[in-house]
Amino acid sequence: MHIGLKMLKNSVKDFVENIQAEGRYSFEKSELNNQLNLSPEATQSALKRLARKNRIATPRKGFYVIIPLEYRSGGIIPASWFINQLMTFLDMNYYVGLLSAAALHGAAHQQPQEFHVVTAKQIRPIEIKGIRIKFFTKSTIKPEKRINHIKTETGYINVSNPEITALDLIRYCPKVGGFNFISTVLLELSEKIKASELLQAAKMEKNQVYIQRLGYILDYLGKEKLTTKLNQWFRKQKSLRISLAPGILAEDSNLNQKWNIWVNKIIEVDEL
Repeated sequence: MHIGLKMLKNSVKDFVENIQAEGRYSFEKSELNNQLNLSPEATQSALKRLARKNRIATPRKGFYVIIPLEYRSGGIIPASWFINQLMTFLDMNYYVGLLSAAALHGAAHQQPQEFHVVTAKQIRPIEIKGIRIKFFTKSTIKPEKRINHIKTETGYINVSNPEITALDLIRYCPKVGGFNFISTVLLELSEKIKASELLQAAKMEKNQVYIQRLGYILDYLGKEKLTTKLNQWFRKQKSLRISLAPGILAEDSNLNQKWNIWVNKIIEVDEL
């Protein structure tokens, strides 16, 4: 990358100003070093001054986020503005998923307090200036399949489509609010789910348990039209009899034969 708007002075501050003028809000330290002829000590000192003035933030060592004036009182720009650049810097496949993806698809009954990202390798959470980015590990991530590319203020980001989002919400249910909360989100998200795409997403899912639970919950929510094709395919697969809610005894529970699942929990959905 290079700065093309005007000749840079030998200043980190000017470098940051020009980056923002080009409509970018993040940069790597290696890029800065390539552009400026400064000693490591001078560069680090200048970066620290800009950080103290809340002009930049550092979610990961060597990667910097630019904070425009209108965002300085709030701390930092939205994670969606720099997540694609951050994941490129980390050299990791990713997609924005779970509650963050659901919100981007219009299921924003309760705005998520965290920004959720699914990756193939474990990454520790990022907490910086009032935002928290939480990473979820999924070894079968295939960013080229069932991923939408949604435009943000700074470019495009990878976002799981509604169907993959729904399965992931079931997969990570205990970590993102529990069955009642997730069911409320799914009720909103179901307006964007397509039966044919749900079937394709299920065929990519190696764990039948998540398919069974999602199928049951969608039926419970009155969305049987979305699960007809899914269930026809599911009945041809080998499946174990499971409980709807893991970790809860299934004694005296009713068996839902359609999804081969013990209904050991009553789902309560918030009013939308």
